[in-house]
Amino acid sequence: KQAMKAGDAFKRDTLRLLQSALKNVAIDKRQAPAELSDAEVENVIKKLVKQRKESVLQYRAGNREDLAEKEAEELALLSTYLPEAMGDAELSTLVATTLEEAGCTTKDKMGQAMGAVMKKVAGRASGDDVRRIVESLLS
Repeated sequence: KQAMKAGDAFKRDTLRLLQSALKNVAIDKRQAPAELSDAEVENVIKKLVKQRKESVLQYRAGNREDLAEKEAEELALLSTYLPEAMGDAELSTLVATTLEEAGCTTKDKMGQAMGAVMKKVAGRASGDDVRRIVESLLS
């Protein structure tokens, strides 16, 4: 409502996009949008953020900077509705302790290591960041 009253068309349209995505998930689950859990809403936002990241890369590869900027702005707005991500230092210590507990020391145990770490991270860090740190510690 604030975006509509302020005349902020960009924010209004981006939030409407989020609303429709939530409504689609609720329809698929055969429940009202208000009945979605916080985790389900967070997953929808993460999915939209991931789509925006991929779109920015594709638009930049196709020399469409105007469209890439629009997607980047939507990405920034949607990211504000996600919980704060773990810092690299905190993530590195969590990965190191998890690898010790799981007994993973070589790259051939990468899948097992990623599974164990992702369970402990519980959505507070992206899979790409976790993979990067796991690879650096296993090599």
